[in-house]
Amino acid sequence: MKKIVTLLVVLLSVSFLAACSEDSAENEIKVGATSVPHAEVLEEAKPILEEEGITLTIETYTDYALPNEDLSRGEIDANYFQHIPFFELSMDDNGYDLVNLGGIHIEPLGVYSKDISSVEEIEEGTEVIISRNVPDHGRILSLFEAQGFITLAEGVDKAGATVDDIIDNPLNLTFSPDVNPEFLIEAYENESDTLVAINTNYAIEAGLSPADDALFVEDSDSLYVNIIAARAEDEDDEHLNRLVEVLQSEEIQSFIEEQYEGQVVPVGAN
Repeated sequence: MKKIVTLLVVLLSVSFLAACSEDSAENEIKVGATSVPHAEVLEEAKPILEEEGITLTIETYTDYALPNEDLSRGEIDANYFQHIPFFELSMDDNGYDLVNLGGIHIEPLGVYSKDISSVEEIEEGTEVIISRNVPDHGRILSLFEAQGFITLAEGVDKAGATVDDIIDNPLNLTFSPDVNPEFLIEAYENESDTLVAINTNYAIEAGLSPADDALFVEDSDSLYVNIIAARAEDEDDEHLNRLVEVLQSEEIQSFIEEQYEGQVVPVGAN
């Protein structure tokens, strides 16, 4: 009889643990993110979700190539690393069936130089090193146009502009789109007398401040909003939508403002 009771207890315990494990898995969301600021912002949201029974697991990436691919394959439930033009081009190029669940922040892109200390010191023929990511090209060229260095063809879609759309370039600046974004800091450190357009997440990681170190920088009305992306089939997933609500909440948006002091600009639910 004791053996039967013991067996029943063991079976019940196993069933209970299995049920708990299954329930835990159902309440877990795995989100891919680049480390700064995305993973840091997610870490801040983690305890809020935990209080609601949602476990947030963060998978950190060091480049832009894998998060959408892994999301499409189901290895993660969502990602948080990209702005809208990058997201849209990634879907067009790869056939991913993904959706934008909501915008969280903007990272104003800046132009930096080790040797050139002011806009007035930019000489004719200066090389401008930019990311090989095509969605960044229109953004960078629009920034140079806003500063009066170049003129883009009338009517061109600024988000999709390329070097071929430049119709006036008084200083004959040379735009070199040959560097992966994660190596832009290396170019900044090693290339002499050049300008380097650096994505803010990489700039912050390297200890650069767009506000203090950039020669010029995007203003806060940039269209390049960083978003939470998910598979289309999960568009109505309650846990993922709750994640977006938390990230757009006053608490997290205030954290972004205070933590990054204007280097990262929250957009809330707008």
